[in-house]
Amino acid sequence: MANRDEIAEREHGLQQSLSRRQIVMIGLGGAIGTGLFAGSSLAIGYAGPAVIVSYAIAALIAAAMVFSLSEMAVVHPSAGSFGVYAETYLNRWSGFVVRYTYWMAQVIAVGGEATAAGVYMTFWFPHIPVWVWSVSFALIVVYFNARSVKNFGTIEYWLALIKVSAIVIFIILGAATIFGIGMPATGLHNLTGLPGGFMPMGFSGVWMAVVVGIFSFSGIEVIAVTSGETANPEKAIPAALRTMAIRLFLFYVLALTIVVAFVPWTETGATKVITASPFVKVFEHSGIMHAAGIMNFVVLSAALSSMNTNVYLCSRMLFSLSRDGFAPRMLGKLTRSGTPLVATLLSGGGILCVSAVSKLTPMAYTYLFGIALFGAIVVWMIVMCSHIGFRRANPPETLPVRMPLFPYLQIVGLCLLAAILVTMGLDDTAWNVSWLVGVPWLLMLSLAYWLWHRRQPDRA
Repeated sequence: MANRDEIAEREHGLQQSLSRRQIVMIGLGGAIGTGLFAGSSLAIGYAGPAVIVSYAIAALIAAAMVFSLSEMAVVHPSAGSFGVYAETYLNRWSGFVVRYTYWMAQVIAVGGEATAAGVYMTFWFPHIPVWVWSVSFALIVVYFNARSVKNFGTIEYWLALIKVSAIVIFIILGAATIFGIGMPATGLHNLTGLPGGFMPMGFSGVWMAVVVGIFSFSGIEVIAVTSGETANPEKAIPAALRTMAIRLFLFYVLALTIVVAFVPWTETGATKVITASPFVKVFEHSGIMHAAGIMNFVVLSAALSSMNTNVYLCSRMLFSLSRDGFAPRMLGKLTRSGTPLVATLLSGGGILCVSAVSKLTPMAYTYLFGIALFGAIVVWMIVMCSHIGFRRANPPETLPVRMPLFPYLQIVGLCLLAAILVTMGLDDTAWNVSWLVGVPWLLMLSLAYWLWHRRQPDRA
């Protein structure tokens, strides 16, 4: 077990200029992106109206991870976050692997978000290739992240506010239309009245949609990463995590209920290739002038917001690895404004390469989706295992924040995540690409750590 005070000291120098209001919006911005607005079309294609159940299961797993992070982030506020926790309460190999895996997953996730943003732009500019938009957006987001964290927080606050406001309005207007509040009621016929009923693909379809749901919730862990740059993290972090978990559950479950109730799931669901967001399709059916275009702007801002947050995450993981001796020293250097510029630019280079994948195949988003999800699930599992070790070292009565149902919620979460990984590996349509890339990645990281261990045995 590493010395936690020593690990925390390694990451000094970051500016603690993010407010509680900003980190709540940053957290929402990271978790409400193309996973909801675009990826949900894949989930609907798998489960039909029962996608509501799928996202409720995914929310349960996310809650277990969030509560685990909440306890640890209050005691150890740091940019390395779960990497530091894994190193402290498991071993140095775990801290090494989880940070590099998360960096890889987020680089690929940002590339996937950029690809989706390019798809959204075809709504207005159908003749411009998707990859042109994808690369352009990646460059813009990297530029803003290269500036101070205060500027990042401000930009992300407003981008996230756009999509949160839009989801709230979407839920209110959708509920009014379905139940006939001030207008003729469309009813709930689409939930059970179509061929196959509420669960047209059976539980197997519901379970496959859980895979998509987990990806949709990934990004919620960003609040723990911001703990190293948050003013008064002891109060801000647990409050932000708790409120965000509740809001995300309501946003996802209620919004998707509106989608599958308003428009037949056969029209909003997709199989392997995303086209338009199901939210845009809902507004296309609404008959409101320019409503689809307005919603397309919202989902575009959602993708840019999620990209912005994930680039931030990438840079802080490389910064933490550098300060821990696992990456070149230049990646741990800060500008006068407290920004790890080199780490941001290197992450941006990886993102540009991934964004260009959209030029190679129309299934780019699905492939990137699967690879990023493999990394995210590995990270979540290590977070929960780290929390179990954390509790062994810290009696619950000494903690300022305590999660409910410990350790049962963690055990359920770990079992469900392991089952999702197995499901992805056995799927021969698109998801098995996650194993084809993810397993060699973990083996390569383990070899790299072993070589590092041989050179510096005194720190292992």
